[in-house]
Amino acid sequence: MSVEPGTSARSYEDAIRKAETIVSTMTLEEKVDYLGGHNHFFIKGVENHNLPRLYLADATQGVHLRKNLDGQLEKSTSFPAPIALAASWNTQLAGEYARCVGEECRAGGVAVLLGPGMNIYRNAQNGRNFEYFGEDPFLAARMIEQYVRGVQNTGTVATLKHFACNNTDHRRRTSNSVVDERTLHEIYLPAFKAGIDAGAMAVMTSYNQINGEWAGQSGYVISEVLRKQLGFKWLVMTDWWSIWDPVKAIRSGLDLDMPGHGRKGTDNFDDFGNPFLRGNAKRLVEEGSVSENDIHRMARNVIAVSVAMEFDKRPMTDTSLLEKFPEHLDTALQCAREGIVLLKNSNALLPLAPGRPGSLLLTGQYADLNACGGGAANVEGYDNITMRDALLAEFGDAVTYRATPTEEELRSAEVVLLSIGTEDSEGWDSPFELPDATNELILHAASLNSNVVVIMNTGRGVGMTKWVNQVAGLLYCWYPGQIGNVALAEILSGKTNPSGKLPITIEKRYEDSPAFPGIPDGDAFYTGWDEDFDINRPVHDIRYDEGVFVGYRWYEKKKIEPLFPFGFGLSFTTFALSDLLVTQIEGVPDERVRVQFTVKNTGAVAGAHVCQVYLHDHEASVPRPLKELKGFRKVYLKPGEERTITIGLRERDFAFYDVTTHGWRVEPGVFTIMAGSSSVDLPLGAEYRIDKSSGL
Repeated sequence: MSVEPGTSARSYEDAIRKAETIVSTMTLEEKVDYLGGHNHFFIKGVENHNLPRLYLADATQGVHLRKNLDGQLEKSTSFPAPIALAASWNTQLAGEYARCVGEECRAGGVAVLLGPGMNIYRNAQNGRNFEYFGEDPFLAARMIEQYVRGVQNTGTVATLKHFACNNTDHRRRTSNSVVDERTLHEIYLPAFKAGIDAGAMAVMTSYNQINGEWAGQSGYVISEVLRKQLGFKWLVMTDWWSIWDPVKAIRSGLDLDMPGHGRKGTDNFDDFGNPFLRGNAKRLVEEGSVSENDIHRMARNVIAVSVAMEFDKRPMTDTSLLEKFPEHLDTALQCAREGIVLLKNSNALLPLAPGRPGSLLLTGQYADLNACGGGAANVEGYDNITMRDALLAEFGDAVTYRATPTEEELRSAEVVLLSIGTEDSEGWDSPFELPDATNELILHAASLNSNVVVIMNTGRGVGMTKWVNQVAGLLYCWYPGQIGNVALAEILSGKTNPSGKLPITIEKRYEDSPAFPGIPDGDAFYTGWDEDFDINRPVHDIRYDEGVFVGYRWYEKKKIEPLFPFGFGLSFTTFALSDLLVTQIEGVPDERVRVQFTVKNTGAVAGAHVCQVYLHDHEASVPRPLKELKGFRKVYLKPGEERTITIGLRERDFAFYDVTTHGWRVEPGVFTIMAGSSSVDLPLGAEYRIDKSSGL
């Protein structure tokens, strides 16, 4: 699937040539000044070349406003979390979402967006899962390439993060991801590769170690994998305060140490010799530990981004884009409409028929509090609409809210809408199981009323087996953003037909997960930042022993039935797939096989359906998953309408990563191409034979 790269005004070659000219006039001291950030969130400009300082802002789901900095936007749109965007399975919508975020960056003078995030969902307890795009590398890659293009076409630099294998935030600075080469390339790198190919101009390294070395100072991670194997040429920066050896960092292929200086809470970094590059580089050159050519290259790569975007030829702030905020809000609403997933709907309870006054009882933690993820990714939004406000607007006096309803109120309501969720955040992980009080609240309500609908606000899968069979309905709303509760109300009333599909597998028990046991033995969950900055603790290994068997691949290999499978989501209508046709294609670049089938809306309600295509390799020289997602298409159909779907498969889609040749390999043999509605619902299948092997 080819994607037009996000635009920059100058090509890489032109930008590097101009940056080389600039840096060649600098002294060593002047070049060193570009190795670290300034005032925490800025990169120094080049005044005599009219290149302004660059403001870097978080994050993927909107512009995080830093109240301690002057000249900020007065407001920014809080979009649904990226995992909710992934649940839409709508790549075009991902591009629109990103364009809106990019325009708000431009309106606020933000030159570099510190997103999109794209670490694979491996561990349900990870505090940053909400910032990412789910468990499948193909789905994440297709969303990321459109996101990068959407952001950069506004003139804002996209930053791919966190490179790589940052799949837990529990003591992230002292964790070591032990992962093999094949797994790295098949699972954890495809989304980064897609973002690079789409034109991303910055990459941020992660806090964790990879195979024994911190990512931000690893020559293997940066020079070998990122630059040589994935072909990334532009700016590589660290995450904030994440390198400990300035010699290794300078030699690794890194360009920029962020923020480049300390702050309160980082005093213990002195135990590592004050590792900031700007404070060490000149001395290290004079000692001969690093060369001035290293410093020259780093400063050149930092400046090349400004040159490529021609920040010297236009104002950094475009206030005319403030007029587009209403359009951005419309996009945020559409993302929530398409990202909310209906997971249970017993006896077709939903959509709710217009009720008598007081027939709908709303209660729960997030009725009057909008759920959102924490940390750098948090976006407060403006004019936030609460669940209670949205439901009252949609259903009027049929809705009654009670913070602590009585047993009689629970029993007498026609439907109980129970809002629960989790508080996920950067910097720490959280238990898979919900608090006992939350589980008891749901079970108590369900014991009194057979029509309980649980509304889940979270950024990940959580334990629900204790009560899921006792409730009538379950809606996964993720973190829906400032206007997402309007989408929820529309789905409850039937005004919007739910079309979200899970971008993750939700297990029955955390013990079923490939990430189990999660946090190290003897450790406990925590919140707050003190533990995150304690870098004197022993490094603990996170062993990726499952290899390429992540997410649905794992559960199918182990024959473990999940609670809800990858790709699953209910609708208020029904769809049927038929007439699968597989055709080999000759002479078409980047396409080997064309898959066609018909999808029909067989119900009475208009709606959207996500058609999914998976491949199964019958026999291979290496262990391969039972199936792998290799294509999808979201299609909108009126009742009785049908449409022919065409999905092209590339040579790469049939390949695995060969550790003997350090490249992709297609082996001869028989593949089954399957099409359907989720990873476990694939009614269509056809065999396809490959006669000879090939290396890619």
